[in-house]
Amino acid sequence: MINIFDIVLRLTIWFLLTNDLSRANIVIGVAIAFILPSSSKVALKLKDWFKLLGQLLLTIPQAYKEALELILSRRPLEESIEAQAVSPLRASGLVFLDIFRITLTPKTIVLRRDPVKGYIIHRLERRSRQ
Repeated sequence: MINIFDIVLRLTIWFLLTNDLSRANIVIGVAIAFILPSSSKVALKLKDWFKLLGQLLLTIPQAYKEALELILSRRPLEESIEAQAVSPLRASGLVFLDIFRITLTPKTIVLRRDPVKGYIIHRLERRSRQ
């Protein structure tokens, strides 16, 4: 059973990649969205979907802020590796959006997804004054 959220996510990614909203491209995108196999056995919950979209909208201004900090700051940055807890039964569409959201900001990147710890994130931070 194909979930409507999977279709919306696949179409969104398709339109972002192709940057074309012509009829032919829409038909191709819909066909591809339905042909691709569902890789997630976990159903996408509406509550999780809206929560993640809200977080994504908050991440965009944060990404601009961090980019300006990197441009204007002259202090060296310190690296840290941390884990962010996430359910091991999370739907693959939400995992994709989580990783996209975290990696969108210039100071963070997801290194891997650990089944026990969650996302392992590499983060740049300002070095504390000593």
